[in-house]
Amino acid sequence: MDVNAKLPLLGGLSPAGFMKRHWQKKPLLVRQAWPGVQAPLARPALFELAAQDDVESRLVVQEQRPPGAAEQWRVRRGPLPRRALPPVLRPGWTLLVQGLDLHVPAAHQLLQPFRFVPDARLDDLMVSWASDGGGVGPHLDAYDVFLLQVQGRRRWRVGRVKQPQWVADAPLKRLAHFEAEDEWVLEPGDMLYLPPNWGHDGVAVGGDCMTCSVGFKVPEADELARELLLRLGDEEVMPSALYRDPGQAATQTPGQMPPALLAFAQAAVQRRLADPHWLARALGETLTEPKPQVWFPASADPQGAVAAGPLRLSARTKMLYDERHVFINGEAFEASGRDAQLMRRLADRRRLAAADIARLSPGAGDLLQQWLAAGWAEGEHP
Repeated sequence: MDVNAKLPLLGGLSPAGFMKRHWQKKPLLVRQAWPGVQAPLARPALFELAAQDDVESRLVVQEQRPPGAAEQWRVRRGPLPRRALPPVLRPGWTLLVQGLDLHVPAAHQLLQPFRFVPDARLDDLMVSWASDGGGVGPHLDAYDVFLLQVQGRRRWRVGRVKQPQWVADAPLKRLAHFEAEDEWVLEPGDMLYLPPNWGHDGVAVGGDCMTCSVGFKVPEADELARELLLRLGDEEVMPSALYRDPGQAATQTPGQMPPALLAFAQAAVQRRLADPHWLARALGETLTEPKPQVWFPASADPQGAVAAGPLRLSARTKMLYDERHVFINGEAFEASGRDAQLMRRLADRRRLAAADIARLSPGAGDLLQQWLAAGWAEGEHP
């Protein structure tokens, strides 16, 4: 992708210009960002998908109430059989399906134009179907999101929230007080970008409304540190030093922790964290770890797929790289030279041509066969 080329998707901005002016800074509304965009699947197929055990879905219903009464909301998590969903013509309800890109090829394709943002930040594509008046109320998201209208119309109210306060004892984390600075009705093909923690409220106008949300995760410092330290504990390493205390005196307080042992432990952790190669490896493994509900169907003929070439990564596969490693689905492999160059090409383009596969070393070729057998990659067929 030419990051300096102006794109209709970004309202005439180049990816470089968008990242400089808007990313994590301020919203952007683009009329007809994607002219002629089609919903990645029809409503009946979306309802069927929400009933599956391996699909993350939620039903949000705003209960009908007398004028002046407090709002009442009901939330149910999937799987959601069709009988659990209200009638299509009933106003005020929304079906949310997370990770649509893992299950629907057309949804996975909708993500590709947004790959000017590092894949390490990409979370998934969520689809929201709503009847007339359906929504989830005013709220904040702790992540960047592109809201692409693909069917029907939705009214968005957007504004900054300095000190968020939440509705008490509510099934949804909704803002108790929200004042919009801007308001727009989005038609199919229109798109709205929102940085993290901007208040927003989207309400379907007229029903049969479908919005695709391209979400980008924002790692939280403590959570990321916890994941990395867990990987430190799981890693098998040769002991570099054993604790020794030849100067330990006899003690009358045996329950007290020896200060020297605490210092030894601190030094051990700091030494490992100071190793940039270990930290980069642990981070790459963490960022490519599949979500718990993600599974991979095994290939029926992995050897044949490699021989025939080319191949592409599964839509469910996460693959990144750094200067020393390639990371795929929570695993790390050292790579250098031509193998590293070709593996990086696979991560960037998510496919590898047959001619490139032929240039891999035998060891790298064996890895591809393992990934094919595990369902992490698949052969392309005409």
